[in-house]
Amino acid sequence: MAPIDSDDNTTAGAGEELRPGRRKAARYVVPVTVMGVAAATIGLVPALADSGDPDLPKVTAEQLIEKIAKSDVQQLSGTVRISTDLGLPDLGGLESGLMSGMSGGPGSGGDDEGSAADPSAKLTELVSGSHTLRVAADGPDRQKVSLLEDAAEYSLIHNGKDVWGYDSKSNEVYHSTAPAPSDAAERPEKDVPATPKDFADQALAAIDDTTSVTVDGTAQVAGRDAYKLVVKPKQDGSTVGAITVAVDAETGTPLKFTLTPTSGGAAVVDAGFTKVSFAKPDASTFDFTPPEGAKVTEGDEADKAPEHGRKAPERGGKAEGDLAKGMDGLEVIGEGWNSIATFDTGGQGLPTAPAGGDLGDLGDLGGFLGSFGDQVKGDFGSGTVFKTRLVNALITDDGKVYAGAVTKDALVKAADAAK
Repeated sequence: MAPIDSDDNTTAGAGEELRPGRRKAARYVVPVTVMGVAAATIGLVPALADSGDPDLPKVTAEQLIEKIAKSDVQQLSGTVRISTDLGLPDLGGLESGLMSGMSGGPGSGGDDEGSAADPSAKLTELVSGSHTLRVAADGPDRQKVSLLEDAAEYSLIHNGKDVWGYDSKSNEVYHSTAPAPSDAAERPEKDVPATPKDFADQALAAIDDTTSVTVDGTAQVAGRDAYKLVVKPKQDGSTVGAITVAVDAETGTPLKFTLTPTSGGAAVVDAGFTKVSFAKPDASTFDFTPPEGAKVTEGDEADKAPEHGRKAPERGGKAEGDLAKGMDGLEVIGEGWNSIATFDTGGQGLPTAPAGGDLGDLGDLGGFLGSFGDQVKGDFGSGTVFKTRLVNALITDDGKVYAGAVTKDALVKAADAAK
């Protein structure tokens, strides 16, 4: 977490906004990061579930953010409940497959499809539906996340130099080597947020004058007394309604993270502990030996495996090079909650409707695109806006992409201004 700068004695009480003198005191909450979290894995249960409002000492918003930043919990275990409501159309589970493909995951297993235990594919299941996770941590070298499924379980274990993924349903194992502890920029295989702290770390990043930050009373989460930190955009045009983080009053650990959209309704992101302990987990929690008869895939082998039965693209090949070139040109326009990420794919736009027609004229493909995309026109030309309850993306017919936690109109305006 970023450091806290203390410029003056300006404070904000419960329900009072963090004033300008304190805005740079807490470098958290970047809307573009929120967009990235949403696109990768989002969503979760109702809003903060209170079982009473504990009587706690008053704190300011700045003090509570500083408490989160200074939290140094190394050991914990518990159960986390995650549910996703991005507002995607019902694609019969296809949305998880799409996310797996986008992440470069190897697919669902089989001799020609990599490993079903590869975390880059398995944890993308968190992008939709409701899930229960068991989590445990004992310092930077030992963590475990288990995704509980119907009559099955997927576990990701980091123990020292080893990272293991195990899918009990397919009896497949994925193994790779963790980066050296000195390389702080690297993390073992789990890029998908799985705990309230994961979400809070990515969302609480930079408060500026486009953001309102308040302390909105107290709550009990997983039997723990907590403060509620509420972050809201001041700007119009954002799809983010509010972010609420329940902060453990004793340790400063985020116990629940809730992101609600401006459109109202169920939370888009709401990850929370239902049970938590800060005692040292038993060392055996992180032990793992591949079961007898399990298929074991080494990480370097999975990188070379064909995806979904297709020939794997060569490293540095044209397709990969074109994509990398486009992402290298990534720019962020706008500011604060209205920030929009944009890049040029090099002319690789989406299929468009015939002249005088609509997406329905493209048959099944048109129906698929039209189920969650709107055709739009402007000074930039024409394109399709793909919508969720949080993240919207405009892909123009000539291959330019504009994406952010902003409204459709904001994306069209940004595309027009870029011409």
